[in-house]
Amino acid sequence: MRRPPNLRLSVGAGLVALAGLLAACGGGTGLGETAAPPTTTPGVTLSLEGSPVGRILATGSGHTLYDFALDRPGHSACTSSICVFAWPPLLSPRTPTVARGLRRSLVGTITRPGGGEQVTYGGHPLYTWSGDTEPGMVTGQALNNAGGLWYVVGPSGRPITTPFTVGG
Repeated sequence: MRRPPNLRLSVGAGLVALAGLLAACGGGTGLGETAAPPTTTPGVTLSLEGSPVGRILATGSGHTLYDFALDRPGHSACTSSICVFAWPPLLSPRTPTVARGLRRSLVGTITRPGGGEQVTYGGHPLYTWSGDTEPGMVTGQALNNAGGLWYVVGPSGRPITTPFTVGG
């Protein structure tokens, strides 16, 4: 039995898309650790942005920063290729610049599995969310994803657990 030509094209396109997704997620290297550390951002700045629950931690360019509830101080639980693709760790080769309203004493770094220095605030490793496509967006708040809950971080260094969304 002969398949219609459109079906072959659809299956082929699906395989190409799957290959691209696997490559983006570390080439399908398994669920343990990323194949290579995520890209480091030189000159990171931590700032504060307004939200419905008060001021929250963001990058200097206005991208919201998140805490993963499964993390422990000094240790990231977001190490699989899939997690790192969805929740890129905030990496910096040097201590970030801290905007007014934040405490420099709460800023630190941890070494990620496979390399890279991830920025922490109040002991919490910091991440951005791939769903926040523009500065000021907050679409990952209280999201249960990658095996745990994700929360924005307040200027005190504590996660804010109240659900809300901005621009999503």
